Amino acid sequence: MSDEPTPPLTSLDEPVAWTATPYRAPVLDRTGTSFGVAESLLGDEASDIFHGIAVRRPGGHVVELTADQVTRITRTAVHTDLDPAAVVALPAYQAERWYHLGWGGLFRKRPEWDQS
Repeated sequence: MSDEPTPPLTSLDEPVAWTATPYRAPVLDRTGTSFGVAESLLGDEASDIFHGIAVRRPGGHVVELTADQVTRITRTAVHTDLDPAAVVALPAYQAERWYHLGWGGLFRKRPEWDQS
């Protein structure tokens, strides 16, 4: 264990609510390596229930990341507990799985997310 003090968190490192997830924020594995970007949130905003994130991988393939795999969301990134082997095994995103649950608005982008 190092005797060096832990550097203080900056405002960009502080955790934010799942509803404040930055659009297209990098999604990081447990080593801090980006494996995609947050494309959309999976959750019930009205009930404040977070289910996960649709992650766009390099090349355009979209996978599902469940809420229990997310360790922290900050203003700059989504942090996960996944090792690189688990990242490769993430299931493909299935829109019909989310649209047909009957929980209106389960899969949608945050209204303030813009495409710029």
